[in-house]
Amino acid sequence: MSKTVAVIGASSDRRKFGNKAVRAFQARGYSVIPIHPHEKSVEGLTAYASVLDVPGLIDMATVYLPARAGSSRPEIARKGIREVWLNPGADDDEVIDAARAHGLEPIVACSILGIGESPGDY
Repeated sequence: MSKTVAVIGASSDRRKFGNKAVRAFQARGYSVIPIHPHEKSVEGLTAYASVLDVPGLIDMATVYLPARAGSSRPEIARKGIREVWLNPGADDDEVIDAARAHGLEPIVACSILGIGESPGDY
């Protein structure tokens, strides 16, 4: 059974890391759920505005939002997602501290590299 990953900040723009992550996780056999408030679909997958809109469980979340764009930390915590990756650009100290304040223990690293892929391949 594959893990379900929410890509928060997913994008239809294939040059953006939020899109590269969708494709990399798919290539590794993950069930991928794009999260973006304005996208209806990403890479042919239904996109949701929030993790709270997704039916069922989500095993992990990988965040591709700049710190200034706000945060989905409260939603991640409420959804009960235990594995949370803060990728470069989403990983400033304020974001990490706020995630911890919501009971999350984020992994601060590139999730694409974390699954054994290279962003340059996508």
